[in-house]
Amino acid sequence: MFESLSQRLSSTVQRLRGRGRLTEDNIREALREVRVALLEADVALPVVQALVERIKVRAIGQEVLKSLTPGQALIKVVRDELTKLMGSAADELNLNVPAPAVILMAGLQGAGKTTTVGKLAKLLKERRKKKVMVVSCDVYRPAAIKQLETLAQQVDVLFFPSSTGQAPVDIAKAAVSEARKQFVDVLLVDTAGRLAIDPAMMDEIKKLHAGLDPVETLFVVDSMTGQDAATTARAFADALPLTGVVLTKTDGDARGGAALSVRYVTGRPIKFIGTAEKMDGLDVFHPDRVASRILDMGDVLSLVEEVERKVDKDKAAKLAEKVVKGKKFDLNDMHDQLEQMLNMGGLTTLLDKLPGIGAIPEKLKSQVNDKEIHRSIAIIRSMTKKERRHPTLLNGSRRARIARGSGTSPADVNKLMKQYQQMEKMMSKMSGGGLKGMMRGMKGMLGGRGGPGGFPMH
Repeated sequence: MFESLSQRLSSTVQRLRGRGRLTEDNIREALREVRVALLEADVALPVVQALVERIKVRAIGQEVLKSLTPGQALIKVVRDELTKLMGSAADELNLNVPAPAVILMAGLQGAGKTTTVGKLAKLLKERRKKKVMVVSCDVYRPAAIKQLETLAQQVDVLFFPSSTGQAPVDIAKAAVSEARKQFVDVLLVDTAGRLAIDPAMMDEIKKLHAGLDPVETLFVVDSMTGQDAATTARAFADALPLTGVVLTKTDGDARGGAALSVRYVTGRPIKFIGTAEKMDGLDVFHPDRVASRILDMGDVLSLVEEVERKVDKDKAAKLAEKVVKGKKFDLNDMHDQLEQMLNMGGLTTLLDKLPGIGAIPEKLKSQVNDKEIHRSIAIIRSMTKKERRHPTLLNGSRRARIARGSGTSPADVNKLMKQYQQMEKMMSKMSGGGLKGMMRGMKGMLGGRGGPGGFPMH
């Protein structure tokens, strides 16, 4: 998300960063470019006008022009105003009510409501340690009920059965009753959508809301619909007392206009964003971190949190202990490291959160993908246990056999072994030469024509 906007905005403000002095003309010119960048990102026109005006008022005031580092001060103003536009701070779900806390999910058909219910159930269970039940009130699509049941099994939460012959309000009330009996903390209620807003859908969801009195009513919207997302969100906000918005499919949205428009248009906070198709692809929305990413400052905090959640701490501790004791880093260790990288969303996801990534040419960025990691894992898995523990055994005939077994070429196996040797060298320097040794090792891995972690870009 935000790739095109980030490139335009970051290049505009970075040009002003190093200037010792800014004039009103410099700032006006930069703001014209900011305005065009926002419109191209499909941000709603009233939002663009309001944002640019707020930046302009602060930028041509004392705060920027009289600053010792005016370029830096202007970047801070843009970042602050982007953050404010999207809601200033992360807005948590309010679960501080007598159990079960009912969360009603609304939105159009195809926005990803049912999948989001599954993702949110997983997030609440794992991160907030809640006992969760899900129920579908979409009596028009039997496939939606079945889909939710499958997702509930997948993320290991309770599922309340429903059928097409029942009234949605009756289903919801019965689910609340069952949730109380089973001491459920949170009940997530999936609702029917339509391809467009119509009176029948709105009437049904109003009745559901009245019958349930949910603590949270979340509007789920596809970010790829751009300005339409904000328009649809406003229609739902007029009909329902929404408490927040969930933006889905942000991994497929290069522009990000919806994220910048929805809060301003509806007055409701964005609470979550869908970042990937997997069940753990739902994140809390942090406006300040998103603003930093738009300005190509990275999002290191989210990266650290992701590592905390997804890295296998036992394996990491064992590897650290092995390195400290000076034991040899083998191909089993390399296999574990590659798997951990995929668990965190792969190279693309990791790179997106690093500062300065916008400065890398698009052609080069498009070459960074996870095919190489999958290929490397397949090669290592085609080795015997003894070969993984003792890589020096891998002579020409063994490498040819491994290539056949993994569906790769001997050249691919040789490439992997070269990467392994670089990693092994870095680990041995870490155990012997401390931080300096590690930095030298990393320089060796990142040098030459290789990509991040020594992986070639294909």
